[in-house]
Amino acid sequence: MPRSPTRRPPRATRGAEPKVLEEALEHLVRGIVQYPDDVQVASRSLRRGSVLEVRVHPDDLGKVIGRGGRTARALRTVIGALAAGRYVRIDLLDANEVR
Repeated sequence: MPRSPTRRPPRATRGAEPKVLEEALEHLVRGIVQYPDDVQVASRSLRRGSVLEVRVHPDDLGKVIGRGGRTARALRTVIGALAAGRYVRIDLLDANEVR
């Protein structure tokens, strides 16, 4: 009986694209804050990787950082896992901060 060609499992990808990381981070942050319409995520490329800049309402900055930085650390862990080893830095800023 002829065998059908075996399918190879897909190769491991090198992580999510920067746009996907940006959207995922924005979705997570919007779920945390009191003013979700003020959340903005921008991406910049560096030689080493990329920077995701998160801007939130000034009253929400404490919520995004969390007690002892736990929430910020959790966000960085999730995005780092999605990035699959690529360097991604996450900067948390209030919407009024100029940078």
